[in-house]
Amino acid sequence: MNSRARRLAIPLTGLLVIAGVIGATPGANAATPGDVVSSAAAETPGEAIAFWSPERMRKATDATGGLEVSVRGGKVSAAATPDGPGGVVPPIGGEDAKPTRSRHVNLPNSVGRIFFTLPGTDPKNPANWKYCSGSSVQGRYRNLVATSAHCVYDVKRDRFYDNWVFIPSYWDGNQAWEGKNPYGVYPAQWFNAHDDFVVKEDYDFDYAFVNVHSGFTVNWGKSTDGVWKPTVKKVGKLGDNVGGQGFAWNQPVKNRVYSFGYPAGPHPDGDKPFTGRTMKWCYGTTGAMPPAPKYDVQEHTGLGCAFTSGASGGPWLLKYRNSTRTGYLNGVNSVAWDTDKNDRYDTISSPYFNGDTYQVYRVAANRWTD
Repeated sequence: MNSRARRLAIPLTGLLVIAGVIGATPGANAATPGDVVSSAAAETPGEAIAFWSPERMRKATDATGGLEVSVRGGKVSAAATPDGPGGVVPPIGGEDAKPTRSRHVNLPNSVGRIFFTLPGTDPKNPANWKYCSGSSVQGRYRNLVATSAHCVYDVKRDRFYDNWVFIPSYWDGNQAWEGKNPYGVYPAQWFNAHDDFVVKEDYDFDYAFVNVHSGFTVNWGKSTDGVWKPTVKKVGKLGDNVGGQGFAWNQPVKNRVYSFGYPAGPHPDGDKPFTGRTMKWCYGTTGAMPPAPKYDVQEHTGLGCAFTSGASGGPWLLKYRNSTRTGYLNGVNSVAWDTDKNDRYDTISSPYFNGDTYQVYRVAANRWTD
């Protein structure tokens, strides 16, 4: 029996929020360890860092630009429900920050852009240079990035992506180019996803957690032959530099969250209001979404937001605090919806974070990297 069928057969239990820790034991209804797929990155840190020259980063396009992500659903589903007791893992970073009040949203340093290349393709072809969004999240070794599974795994080629790196607090390109990346660039070491996405292409499991190497700042300069040459310097662990968002699972479907990301793709009508060069945010109350058979979606929650592709993988944060710039990861941007059929995206959705999500997170959160 697959994990979805197992969950739907389980009666709904009362919600209990526990101030948990990384090693907390998941509920009996969570996925088994065999449902977690872990795969090592194909490149060394040096190879991944050296691949992303300023020119290649400028030319990278949003990873989902070639997908038809407009979904027009009907009746909402009741499948997005807790499969056991809820729990939370607290965030790190900003503990000494003083409470502040502001009409503006202080953007989280933990959120950034992810760059990668399509596997099994010519890495010199700009058509294969892609990006998504993601966020640092709390883990035992402070080396964890949360994103969408379709931002780590290519379902068309049945392989994890190549040359995968994360750049937190990416802003207008300057942090990635010309040596101005203040928090560093973090290459992938391990990808962790759910088997139901990797094998079945089921977007109810469109989440992933990536263990990254320690970071590097990169100073780029052109040699006499006009070729970009990187000079790198180690800057330490991701969580030490930008903190890490908390993690929450089996929470109420209806919740108020912030969503962050780097949208860049067009709306179905061709309008392209975003560039992907700066972080954007949405805020609102989540709710159950209709099924979307194209993506095997039955258990997504939605948020009113006009994000387009490129925002994929960006975090949904519960109880976000301006002073600390931290909250609790409770979703990731997965699918864009045109619910009123006017050729404009108006809603984004995320897989509901339940015991299965926690199991993938737990495996990743306890994985050491150098």
